Formats: sequence, structure tokens, C-alpha cells
Amino acid sequence: MIHPTAIIDPAANVHKSCEVGPYAVIGADVVIGSGNTIGPHTVITGPTKIGQDNHIFQFASIGADPQDLKFDGEDSRLEIGSRNRIREFVTINRGTGGGGGLTRIGDDNLLMAYVHIAHDCLIDNHTVFANSASLAGHVSVGDYAILGGFSLVHQFSRVGAHSFSGMGSVINKDVPPYVLVTGHYAESKGINKQGLKRRDFSSDEISAIQKSYLRLVRRKGVIEEEVFAELEELAEQYEGVKNMLEFVRTATRGTVS
Repeated sequence: MIHPTAIIDPAANVHKSCEVGPYAVIGADVVIGSGNTIGPHTVITGPTKIGQDNHIFQFASIGADPQDLKFDGEDSRLEIGSRNRIREFVTINRGTGGGGGLTRIGDDNLLMAYVHIAHDCLIDNHTVFANSASLAGHVSVGDYAILGGFSLVHQFSRVGAHSFSGMGSVINKDVPPYVLVTGHYAESKGINKQGLKRRDFSSDEISAIQKSYLRLVRRKGVIEEEVFAELEELAEQYEGVKNMLEFVRTATRGTVS
């Protein structure tokens, strides 16, 4: 299952069930679990740990040094979960000492062609990054978030679970969970109602999330304490409201509006 032209460092640990294509290069300190497919000309350097049943397509660059001028060779790593599809020319960099030392990709994600994941980014599960979506350093992305093609996310921003960014969005603030954004700079356009329906959110919870969105995101000025108190009562009934409320309260860069 390993093409004779592939170059695998003796210090790498590649499970015997993996398929490694022509001219792939796998460096030392790389651990690759069972059932993975590594496409032709892919380069994987470490320290990098990859789970099971991922498909990494040709010409991807996985685990390279971070693009950070402060990086000075300190220990850092990349961790990738299972069942991810990482398409052509995707680049994923390891972490930095100043940013926690870890870049992490969860499970069941689709990273389309030319996606860039910079140092110290933390990606959860079931996300979709369309072609050329790019994250600067220290960005977090929640479960089921979708980034449209050519979306750009500023460093230290957070993209909440179940959110959606339109094609070409430039995101320079936090995007709360369930919110749909688009534009340069990105502005909120509502909640991701269709996505929530597809994921079996009840109509009552979607209505509660819509109410929270109007009070927390589509607001003018400072959020009054009465608003927080009102939504805390609603959060006792609906997890979605609780998630949005906690996200907005912990935002340090401000949220899109």
C-alpha cells in the first residue's frame, strides 16, 4: 500500500493499513493511524499525529513550521482526528510556543482545495471549509460551522458552532453560534435557519435562537443587564440560547453585528 517512490522517515510511525501515494514525503515524529489515504506528493512533517480513516489528497502540506516570525524552533505539534477529507493544496501549520503549541483539527471535517489553517488554530468537528477559506493564527471554529469560499478570518477570532459565512467574507470579529454572516467586513444577516433545520433543531428552539440573535447580535450599543437576565431564563430551556449567551459574554474582540 506504500508506493515505492514515497519517502518515509524511519522515525515515522505509519500504520500498515495506510495507503501512501507516489512521491509523498512523511517526516520523523509523524504518527499516522489506521485506514488513512495519503495522496501523491503530499508532505507531512512533525510532530504530527493523525487519527484514522482520513483522506489527504495530493499536494497537501501538513504539519509544517508556523508562518510566525516569532517562531524559533520551539516544541509545537499538530493533531488531526479521524474521517477528515483534506483536499488538494491544503496547508495546515503546527502551533507556536506563545500560542499553546498546538494546532488541532477534530473529526469529520471537509477542507476543500487551497484551504489554509494557520498556527494554534483549534477546529472542532463536522465543519466545512470551502475552497481557499483561510484562518490566521489562534482562530477557533466550532462544530458544524461552514466557511464559504475565500472567507478570511482574522487572528484570535472565534467562529461559533453552526454558523455560516458567505463567499468572500472577511471576518475580523467573533461570529456567534448559529449566525449567518457575509461581507467585507462581515456583518450578520440572520441565523443559519436552514442549517439548524437540517440538524434537527426543533422549531421552538430555532425561534428562541432567533430571539437571542435579535437581542445579542443585531443590537445597537451596549447590551443591558436586563437582556442578559431575560435570556438566562430562556437558556434554562434551550441549549442553543445558552451557547449564544455564553459566547457573547466571553467575546474579547467584539462580535459581528
